[in-house]
Amino acid sequence: MRFAKRSSGYDASLARPAPPCPERSPVSAPDLPDRPDADPVIGHHPPERQRQIDTLRWINLAALLGLIVLGVAWEVWLAPLPGGSGGALALKVLPLTLAIAGVLRHRLYTCRWLSLLVWLYFTEGVVRAAGDTGLSQQLAFIEVALSVVLFAGCAAYVRLRLRVLPPKAKGRDKRAPGEA
Repeated sequence: MRFAKRSSGYDASLARPAPPCPERSPVSAPDLPDRPDADPVIGHHPPERQRQIDTLRWINLAALLGLIVLGVAWEVWLAPLPGGSGGALALKVLPLTLAIAGVLRHRLYTCRWLSLLVWLYFTEGVVRAAGDTGLSQQLAFIEVALSVVLFAGCAAYVRLRLRVLPPKAKGRDKRAPGEA
């Protein structure tokens, strides 16, 4: 007696192609012209939204570079912590340097993880603003402000970039639980 070998994996040859969905058809709204000069990374956006996206990218880049320069200058020259560990603490900005290329290249993924990472710098700024005095306290307030600007800029940037697709129609495709 021969036994057939059974596979527990997914067999793509058995899959049927999904029928086209009219709600998710390519965007062809009149305010979104087919522009051959549009950047394939950014997508097709109306000119006003494209200007907003570009402005937010430069705001995000300025806040990011500001946090990097502030972090290095703060720990090395302006108000280093007593004990001479300033050079090691300046390495705290290393994760921020990894985001520069992604922000310059309009990478959504970079703005998403950067908006999460920036809360560490916000928290450090709040703690040092509450605990330090003098110049270090003022630098901490600047760090908090730059962190908030970077977070808000990244959130707005992602929101504008994701507006390429038309909004889903409400009330359509409501199925009862368990229906296929």
